[in-house]
Amino acid sequence: MTEAVPSYLSPTGQEIVFLLLGAVAVGSALLVVTTRQLVHAALWLVVCFGALAGCYLVLTAEFVAWVQVLIYVGAIVVLLLFGIMLTRAPIGRSDDLNSGNRLVSALVALATAAVLVTVVIDGFRAAYTPLNPGEGAARSLGASIFATWVLPFEALSVLLLAALIGAIVLSRTDIPGGSPPTATDTPAPAATDGSAPPDQTTGGQ
Repeated sequence: MTEAVPSYLSPTGQEIVFLLLGAVAVGSALLVVTTRQLVHAALWLVVCFGALAGCYLVLTAEFVAWVQVLIYVGAIVVLLLFGIMLTRAPIGRSDDLNSGNRLVSALVALATAAVLVTVVIDGFRAAYTPLNPGEGAARSLGASIFATWVLPFEALSVLLLAALIGAIVLSRTDIPGGSPPTATDTPAPAATDGSAPPDQTTGGQ
């Protein structure tokens, strides 16, 4: 449903809130990829997901907003934090983890953002949809997903399953092609003459 495009010089309250939440989402997303502390990156990701949930609420998509909070904020971020703790990853500043391709990655990100913004503006320049309450409920959303978008939904499910299996294979050390064992995981060789095995910390001396 489209109507006449309103003037951009007199935005409504919903549009102002949406723009503010979008600015918070973009700013926190930039902090996720620029901070040097993994825990801070995960916390900024919580802020980004919360801002996106607020955008969904402004767009009268209440069900999607609560799914965003429950699944992404309440599960994905917690999973990331547990992964950081269980893998004993450094949680402080890690200068040795910085990539030397920051300029190239920034250029690619700016080019991708420019393409996306251009496509969206050219495709929806004259489109305007009024925000009617109730259109983002679970019933209408489920009917749309399993009637119109069922094939992309199933393709995304297969993609996520493949990513999960790949993550398991890369994290296991007893699977061929997985992560190689570290020096602390390698057992000391057993002595054949009945003497004690050499001390690994002192080189056997």
